[in-house]
Amino acid sequence: MVYEFEGKTEREAVEAAARELGLDTDAFDVEIIESQGGGLFRKGKVRIRVHVKDDVSSPAPVSEKLDASEVPEERVSASKIPADEFEQSMIEWTKGIIERMGYAAEVSVAFREPKKLGLRIDTDSASILIGKKGRNIDALQLLANVYAGMLGHEDTKIVLDSENYRLRREESLVRLAYETAEQVRRTGRSVLLEPMNPFERRIIHTTLNDIIDIETKSEGEGLMKQVRVMLKGRK
Repeated sequence: MVYEFEGKTEREAVEAAARELGLDTDAFDVEIIESQGGGLFRKGKVRIRVHVKDDVSSPAPVSEKLDASEVPEERVSASKIPADEFEQSMIEWTKGIIERMGYAAEVSVAFREPKKLGLRIDTDSASILIGKKGRNIDALQLLANVYAGMLGHEDTKIVLDSENYRLRREESLVRLAYETAEQVRRTGRSVLLEPMNPFERRIIHTTLNDIIDIETKSEGEGLMKQVRVMLKGRK
């Protein structure tokens, strides 16, 4: 099921969705579809699309504009030792599928959060496993989540990383967002970025949300959409 919510910030919109749907923020996927920074005489606005699995019961949203307190997201420091049978199974599965691909790897727990498990892959073949713009590790992560569902943990999101690729990718996207905003401001013309997955688009939207003369929106269909960066008020 898909719902849409609005807030002055991304966090406000996400917390509003969680409160209205009666779900934890990790129980649904969030896609930012519009982000407008605030100005002197204009409040900021972020519009999100919330994807809820059909097997999760939730009430229909009454309003798309709700106030919510900002709650910082905490990441739990994790021991590399598996905490239970599920974590052990995910580690063995991930290591096994990489070995069947022809590469040696060690897999350990990177972090634990409510309904989220991060696994770290240590290998001499990291560049191959990550692939161009993370396509290989994203595909492997998708399979890992399918396997987690087969183990009865479909509500747990599995995050795979190697050589801190996720962090480095996030940093590069933040730089791209600022450089693109400067280009748009300099030329007066909007820029349509390359197709990105929901996580990457969310970084672009969030980074530019507080820039008063720049706004963003997602364009296209399907999972891989493009973000258009433009001057506020320009079409």
